[in-house]
Amino acid sequence: MIFPVKKDVLEIYHKIKSSGFEVFFVGGCVRDLLLDREVKDWDMATSGTPEEIQKLFPDSFYDNSFGTVGIPLPNIEETEHKGIIEITTFRTESSYSDNRHPEKVEWGKTIEEDLTRRDFTINAIALSINKDGEENIIDPYGGKLDLEKKIIRAVGNPIERFAEDALRLLRAIRIATQLQFEIEPKTWDAVIEKAKTINQISKERIRDELLKTLATNNPYEGVMLFDTAGLLKHIIPELIDGKSVSQARPGRHHTTDVFDHNVLSLKNCPSKDPVVRFATLLHDVGKPSVESKDENGLVIFYNHEVRGAKIASEIADRLRFSKKQREKIHTLIRWHMFTIDEHITDSAIRRFIRRVGVENVNDMIDLRIGDRLGGGTQFAESWRLKKFKERLNEQLNPPFSINDLAVNGTDVMKELNIDPGPAVGKILQTLFEEVDENLELNNRDHLLKRIHEISVS
Repeated sequence: MIFPVKKDVLEIYHKIKSSGFEVFFVGGCVRDLLLDREVKDWDMATSGTPEEIQKLFPDSFYDNSFGTVGIPLPNIEETEHKGIIEITTFRTESSYSDNRHPEKVEWGKTIEEDLTRRDFTINAIALSINKDGEENIIDPYGGKLDLEKKIIRAVGNPIERFAEDALRLLRAIRIATQLQFEIEPKTWDAVIEKAKTINQISKERIRDELLKTLATNNPYEGVMLFDTAGLLKHIIPELIDGKSVSQARPGRHHTTDVFDHNVLSLKNCPSKDPVVRFATLLHDVGKPSVESKDENGLVIFYNHEVRGAKIASEIADRLRFSKKQREKIHTLIRWHMFTIDEHITDSAIRRFIRRVGVENVNDMIDLRIGDRLGGGTQFAESWRLKKFKERLNEQLNPPFSINDLAVNGTDVMKELNIDPGPAVGKILQTLFEEVDENLELNNRDHLLKRIHEISVS
């Protein structure tokens, strides 16, 4: 079998090999080559020390204790790939008292020794290629067979592998979700047994695995596996609070509890953006804390979107999402109960766009579609939602903003003979709000007159 290794990647490989060092492709890139999947991250293991590898590649960098040298790849788009080849010296690890970091790292002597520290058999396969293109697979743990059987199996004792790094608990599920594999029974039992140790992992690492899972084609299945394994209650306990909180009301489409509705909404959200999917998963997270009864004794969740936005922001902050991501999550949840009345005015449509932000409009629609389908409706879009989308598109091309007024700040200062200051902005804002209700008022002569009227009011 001839593997499609990129030319510049192969040149780096052969440069190391021709310099007298053993070198192998390892990890996920070998797994993906065997599965005929696109390789995004190229990793190699070598007998050369970091210092020796850096002598071969002056542009490389080395700033860790694990023997990994990074070599930039200028011909790979970093938007799609890391744009870096990671070359790691053969090593052995021992003593993982904190379920995160090895207390002892030593350079190894052989690739077989190096593969013993890998997490799963399908990641413990090495590939060598000689100058003639002859390929050789090193597979001491039966990873190829597990790939054929579509199985995730820990290398050796699964309890020991998860004790070495508890993030592997999430990785097992993420990779199974990504590849649509099953986790073999002993490995799965170990995931359940060691679930609570995920609390010892940094929130940043947990966030990254969570987002990678949400970015797969099967995010719902991944989240349900997190729940079944007992991991979700440690990562996002607020979601678990929705279990057994009924939403049923006569004449309404909701028939599941809040938890099931949230995860089913995720399943049906058309967005591929993991952050939008995360917001969809949490969109009704505020319901359990505001649950009450109306005058007929039926369940209501008054202002759940307000409470939910606050809870989701706290979760996103705890998991170290970026400021931009946190703001997006908050906005999508805070305003997901928007009205789609067919009688809504153009100015109301424009206010909606400004409230959620132009960049979030399509994401908000995707969340609404997930919400509808996750609540039991049969169609992704009602005729009202379709009409609302048409109206949105009309107002988005382009959206009306304060910069579109027929007058500006200079006009205000000239007409009133005033200096720059807050008063100028207040007058422009008033003019904008008036014109937004009726775009025909965006007439220069009319607005110049209104500047004087507003200043004395």
